[in-house]
Amino acid sequence: MKIMFICTGNICRSAMAEAMLKKLAKQKNKEIEVYSAGTTAYTGDVCTENAIQVMDEYGIDIRKHRATNIKESKIEEMDLILCATTSHKQMVNYLYPNLKEKVYTIKEYAEKNDINKSTNINISDPWGFSTEVYRKCAKEIEENLEKIIDIIQ
Repeated sequence: MKIMFICTGNICRSAMAEAMLKKLAKQKNKEIEVYSAGTTAYTGDVCTENAIQVMDEYGIDIRKHRATNIKESKIEEMDLILCATTSHKQMVNYLYPNLKEKVYTIKEYAEKNDINKSTNINISDPWGFSTEVYRKCAKEIEENLEKIIDIIQ
């Protein structure tokens, strides 16, 4: 299975989600290829210092991650596309209407089978905020990925 995470710049949320899911898939022995991209990313950008620091706390090194713009990505090859927010989902559906059946927000997909679904299906952008905001963002991503890893075959 091939999964791609989408956010804006591909230097915070989607980069953290990609790295976390790779680690989780390895721990659970799941055959998953994980990618990420940004709707307005500058290809080649590095992750923010706060994202690097918070991922270090998870035992994950994202220093070698480089941003990829969605238009330069392999999005058409993906089996599942998970977006940080509904606006990212709308952008993906606009740019790639043929992929509509594969596109969800991270929280939507995580809560597919949950009767107590969250009303807020967005993961807020930590860019420009404190390390503490990044920690909350990473925790939110982690909680959703733990549900997603069990849904994925």
